[in-house]
Amino acid sequence: MSEILIELHARDAANNRHRAWRVVVGPDLFGLWTAQVKFGRIGAAGRTMRHEFNCEAAAIAFVRRGLRRRATAVRRLGVPYRPVEASSRADHLLALTGLR
Repeated sequence: MSEILIELHARDAANNRHRAWRVVVGPDLFGLWTAQVKFGRIGAAGRTMRHEFNCEAAAIAFVRRGLRRRATAVRRLGVPYRPVEASSRADHLLALTGLR
């Protein structure tokens, strides 16, 4: 079982918008699935949150919700999020939300 890694950036220099969103999902040593999400302005410390799930399906559902939210960035922020880094397991999730 490999972890899922996705990093997205939304950049618009003209409007001073520089946003980043990164999620890493994988099992821990005790069998729980964890998702570590880091977000904020590119170049700043940002904010990090950690979520725990009982199964892989719940963790992936969490990631899909986050990706759906990032897909609406054009309407909300005026600039789209684009993938900067993604693991091979993340390609399918990015394609489902239209971010790839």
